[in-house]
Amino acid sequence: MLHTVNKSPFEKNSLETCFAHAKEGSAILLIEDGVYAAIQGSVFSDKVKQAMSTCTVYALEGDLKARGVAGKVIDGIQLVDYAGFVDLACQHDKVTAWL
Repeated sequence: MLHTVNKSPFEKNSLETCFAHAKEGSAILLIEDGVYAAIQGSVFSDKVKQAMSTCTVYALEGDLKARGVAGKVIDGIQLVDYAGFVDLACQHDKVTAWL
C-alpha cells in the first residue's frame, strides 16, 4: 500500500496516524507540507527513521525545494519527482491519503 501524507507534522497528527497504520513493506510518500517530516534533526526524525525500518519513505522533491528544505533531508528517504509519484501510485494496489 502507498500512504501519502500532505499535512505538516507540526500542525496535525496525520503522520503519526499513518505510521500507526502502515504495515511492514508499505510505502510512505511525504508531499506538500508533509515534507517537513523529512527534515534531519527535527523532533520527528526519530519517528521517521523508525518507520524506515519497516517501510520505504519517499518525499516529493519539488515540495522540498518549494519549502527551502531540499538539502536537509534524513538519510535514506528517497526523493521522487511528479513522474515518480505517479509510478508509486501505479505500483501499489491501494493508495491511502492521510489528511
